[in-house]
Amino acid sequence: MLKLMPFHLAIPVRSLKESRQFYGDLLGCEEGRSSDSWVDYNFFGHQLVCHESATIEISNCQNPVDGKHVPVPHFGMVLEMDRWRALRDKLIAGDMEFVVQPYIRFKGEVGEQATMFFYDPSGNALEFKAFKNIETELFKK
Repeated sequence: MLKLMPFHLAIPVRSLKESRQFYGDLLGCEEGRSSDSWVDYNFFGHQLVCHESATIEISNCQNPVDGKHVPVPHFGMVLEMDRWRALRDKLIAGDMEFVVQPYIRFKGEVGEQATMFFYDPSGNALEFKAFKNIETELFKK
Protein backbone atom coordinates (compact mmCIF):
# COMPACT_ATOMS: atom_id res chain seq x y z
CA MET A 1 0.00 0.00 0.00
CA LEU A 2 1.25 3.48 -0.90
CA LYS A 3 1.90 5.73 2.09
CA LEU A 4 0.41 9.13 1.32
CA MET A 5 2.34 12.17 2.45
CA PRO A 6 0.52 15.28 3.63
CA PHE A 7 -0.08 17.98 1.06
CA HIS A 8 0.61 21.67 1.68
CA LEU A 9 -1.85 24.26 0.41
CA ALA A 10 -1.64 28.02 0.93
CA ILE A 11 -4.78 30.11 0.31
CA PRO A 12 -5.64 33.79 0.59
CA VAL A 13 -8.11 34.93 3.25
CA ARG A 14 -9.60 38.33 4.04
CA SER A 15 -9.22 37.97 7.79
CA LEU A 16 -7.29 35.67 10.10
CA LYS A 17 -10.07 36.13 12.68
CA GLU A 18 -12.65 34.79 10.17
CA SER A 19 -10.21 32.03 9.22
CA ARG A 20 -9.82 30.96 12.84
CA GLN A 21 -13.59 30.87 13.34
CA PHE A 22 -14.20 28.90 10.14
CA TYR A 23 -11.28 26.47 9.94
CA GLY A 24 -10.64 26.22 13.68
CA ASP A 25 -14.04 26.49 15.36
CA LEU A 26 -16.44 25.27 12.65
CA LEU A 27 -14.35 22.64 10.83
CA GLY A 28 -12.38 21.66 13.94
CA CYS A 29 -8.91 22.03 12.42
CA GLU A 30 -6.11 22.36 14.97
CA GLU A 31 -4.12 25.58 14.67
CA GLY A 32 -0.37 25.33 14.32
CA ARG A 33 2.18 28.09 13.84
CA SER A 34 1.10 31.60 13.00
CA SER A 35 2.22 35.18 12.56
CA ASP A 36 0.40 38.48 12.15
CA SER A 37 -0.31 37.65 8.49
CA TRP A 38 -0.74 33.84 8.27
CA VAL A 39 -1.85 30.79 10.24
CA ASP A 40 -1.22 27.05 9.75
CA TYR A 41 -3.94 24.44 10.27
CA ASN A 42 -3.91 20.68 10.54
CA PHE A 43 -6.46 20.23 7.75
CA PHE A 44 -7.45 16.59 8.30
CA GLY A 45 -3.80 15.52 8.39
CA HIS A 46 -2.58 18.02 5.79
CA GLN A 47 -1.04 21.48 6.10
CA LEU A 48 -3.33 24.36 5.16
CA VAL A 49 -1.92 27.85 5.46
CA CYS A 50 -4.23 30.86 5.41
CA HIS A 51 -2.45 34.03 4.30
CA GLU A 52 -4.26 37.28 5.04
CA SER A 53 -4.49 39.38 1.90
CA ALA A 54 -6.07 42.72 1.11
CA THR A 55 -6.52 41.68 -2.51
CA ILE A 56 -8.22 38.36 -3.09
CA GLU A 57 -9.31 37.28 -6.54
CA ILE A 58 -11.85 34.48 -6.40
CA SER A 59 -12.92 32.64 -9.54
CA ASN A 60 -16.60 32.40 -10.39
CA CYS A 61 -15.99 29.44 -12.72
CA GLN A 62 -18.35 26.51 -12.48
CA ASN A 63 -18.33 23.13 -14.14
CA PRO A 64 -21.43 20.95 -14.60
CA VAL A 65 -21.08 17.64 -12.74
CA ASP A 66 -24.02 15.29 -12.18
CA GLY A 67 -26.44 18.12 -13.00
CA LYS A 68 -24.92 20.49 -10.40
CA HIS A 69 -22.79 23.61 -10.85
CA VAL A 70 -19.49 22.77 -9.15
CA PRO A 71 -17.20 25.72 -8.29
CA VAL A 72 -13.73 25.56 -9.87
CA PRO A 73 -11.17 25.77 -8.42
CA HIS A 74 -11.97 24.06 -5.14
CA PHE A 75 -10.19 21.94 -2.56
CA GLY A 76 -11.28 19.71 0.26
CA MET A 77 -11.01 16.26 1.72
CA VAL A 78 -12.14 12.71 1.18
CA LEU A 79 -13.43 11.56 4.56
CA GLU A 80 -14.74 8.28 5.92
CA MET A 81 -18.53 8.17 5.53
CA ASP A 82 -19.28 8.51 9.26
CA ARG A 83 -16.99 11.53 9.55
CA TRP A 84 -18.55 13.07 6.42
CA ARG A 85 -22.05 12.64 7.91
CA ALA A 86 -20.95 14.19 11.21
CA LEU A 87 -19.45 17.20 9.40
CA ARG A 88 -22.56 17.53 7.21
CA ASP A 89 -24.78 17.52 10.31
CA LYS A 90 -22.56 20.10 12.07
CA LEU A 91 -22.62 22.39 9.02
CA ILE A 92 -26.40 22.08 8.65
CA ALA A 93 -26.86 22.83 12.37
CA GLY A 94 -24.61 25.86 11.90
CA ASP A 95 -26.76 27.13 8.99
CA MET A 96 -24.02 26.70 6.39
CA GLU A 97 -24.99 28.08 3.00
CA PHE A 98 -24.11 25.29 0.59
CA VAL A 99 -23.16 25.83 -3.05
CA VAL A 100 -24.11 22.18 -3.65
CA GLN A 101 -26.28 20.67 -0.94
CA PRO A 102 -25.04 17.42 0.63
CA TYR A 103 -26.17 14.47 -1.49
CA ILE A 104 -25.11 11.13 -2.96
CA ARG A 105 -23.47 11.58 -6.38
CA PHE A 106 -23.34 8.80 -8.99
CA LYS A 107 -25.77 6.73 -6.93
CA GLY A 108 -25.63 3.06 -7.93
CA GLU A 109 -22.64 3.65 -10.24
CA VAL A 110 -18.90 3.15 -9.94
CA GLY A 111 -17.61 6.05 -7.85
CA GLU A 112 -20.75 6.49 -5.74
CA GLN A 113 -19.96 9.17 -3.20
CA ALA A 114 -21.42 11.59 -0.72
CA THR A 115 -20.45 15.19 -1.50
CA MET A 116 -21.09 18.79 -0.50
CA PHE A 117 -19.65 22.14 -1.58
CA PHE A 118 -19.50 25.43 0.30
CA TYR A 119 -17.36 28.56 0.55
CA ASP A 120 -15.17 29.75 3.39
CA PRO A 121 -15.71 33.39 4.52
CA SER A 122 -13.14 34.60 1.96
CA GLY A 123 -14.81 32.86 -0.99
CA ASN A 124 -12.52 29.82 -1.28
CA ALA A 125 -14.60 26.86 -2.48
CA LEU A 126 -14.38 23.58 -0.55
CA GLU A 127 -15.67 20.09 -1.27
CA PHE A 128 -15.94 17.32 1.27
CA LYS A 129 -16.76 13.84 0.03
CA ALA A 130 -16.86 10.22 1.12
CA PHE A 131 -16.91 7.17 -1.12
CA LYS A 132 -19.14 4.17 -0.67
CA ASN A 133 -16.13 1.95 -1.51
CA ILE A 134 -13.04 4.15 -1.28
CA GLU A 135 -10.55 1.28 -1.55
CA THR A 136 -11.78 0.28 -4.99
CA GLU A 137 -13.38 3.43 -6.42
CA LEU A 138 -11.41 6.56 -5.53
CA PHE A 139 -9.51 6.55 -8.84
CA LYS A 140 -11.73 4.28 -10.98
CA LYS A 141 -12.85 5.35 -14.42
